[in-house]
Amino acid sequence: MRVLYDLHLHSCLSPCGGDDMTPYNLVNMAALLGYQLIALTDHNTCRNTPAAVRAGEQAGLPVAPGMELTTAEDAHVVCLFPTVEDAFGFQEEVERRRVRVPNRPEIFGNQFIMDSEDHVLGEEPDLLINATSIGAGEALALARRFHGTAFPAHVDKDAYSLIASLGAIPPETGFAVAELSHNAQLHRLLRSNPELGGMTLLRNSDAHYLENMPDPSAWLELEEPSAACLVETLNRPGKVTGAW
Repeated sequence: MRVLYDLHLHSCLSPCGGDDMTPYNLVNMAALLGYQLIALTDHNTCRNTPAAVRAGEQAGLPVAPGMELTTAEDAHVVCLFPTVEDAFGFQEEVERRRVRVPNRPEIFGNQFIMDSEDHVLGEEPDLLINATSIGAGEALALARRFHGTAFPAHVDKDAYSLIASLGAIPPETGFAVAELSHNAQLHRLLRSNPELGGMTLLRNSDAHYLENMPDPSAWLELEEPSAACLVETLNRPGKVTGAW
């Protein structure tokens, strides 16, 4: 079946995310817009994924627990998991390997940990957007250790992308999937980075605010709209059928 998706969304736990981008709000906005599968991918943490998954169950919208990992190269990689438990196992590894710098909310923004009904459970004290010591070449294998998958984020952007950091997506990273932003010009990218032609390409919003969540347009062919099916499909050899 064709599943309308957005696999790169931030909540109020990301310091650059809006305070009203709560798990409840973003899930219900996505349901209102007509998405059939979304993922919550805060910077270097999965702590709001239990709330998002629960809100999704209540709204009838499957939510894949995930994270936007900042690699040692200062590149962003989206990591997705079939269950919250798998995501938290991955998070433990990330927490061992990220730089601890206290967050300054007045500069970087709040980092609220929420439940599925918009109650604040706490705040993450350390800034979440710093690079970790996990290299881009480790990310996919590490995610798969916890039954997940991973792909480089917004590869068309001039900052915080694998192409911006390394000039290309090296084959040794193992990535077979990559993400483009909504305004990416694929024909130009293919001229400079022909490796993208052999990859499954996704388009996600990377929305940090409710008003930046677009109407759904991209779809993937999945057996069912679930986190487990999504991860399994993206990990299969060969391109995944889909369109923007």
